[in-house]
Amino acid sequence: MSYSNINRVVLIGRLTSDPELRALPSGSTVCGLRVACNGIRKSPDGEYTEKPNFFNVSVFGPAGESVHRYMSRGRRIAVDGRLNWSEWETPEGGKRQAVEIVAESVQFLDGRGEHGGPDGFPDHADSTDSAENGADRELVGVGSGIEDDLVF
Repeated sequence: MSYSNINRVVLIGRLTSDPELRALPSGSTVCGLRVACNGIRKSPDGEYTEKPNFFNVSVFGPAGESVHRYMSRGRRIAVDGRLNWSEWETPEGGKRQAVEIVAESVQFLDGRGEHGGPDGFPDHADSTDSAENGADRELVGVGSGIEDDLVF
C-alpha cells in the first residue's frame, strides 16, 4: 500500500440549489449539494473573465441533516473533503463515470441577515429550536465509516 497519495479538496462557493436530503438503505442520510466556484481566466484579447465551475458534494449523517436544515440556494459554504470516483452501467448498457466530493467538514459562511430569512437562515429553518438557532456560522464534521453507505 502506498502512503504517498493525497486526496484532499477544499472549496468555497455558493450553493446553486437547495440541498437535497435522502435516506440510504442502511438507514443513515446523505445530503446532496451543488457548489459553484468562480475561477478567473485571461481571454486571448487580454481581458480577465470569470468562469464558473460546478461541483457535486455529498454530506453524510447528522452533518448532512444540518446542512439541509440551515442552507439554501445562494448561500456561501466552505467544504473540506475528498474526491470519490464511481463507475456504473446504465439500463441500456452504457458505461458512466462521475467524480464527486465527499465532505469531511462543512462550514456555513453567511452570517445572520446576509442571505435567507430575517434571522439569516433560510425560511424553512425552525426558529423555535433555541439550541440550534444561534448557529449562524456552524462547522459540521462528518464521522468515519461513510464508505459503507455509498451505493453505486
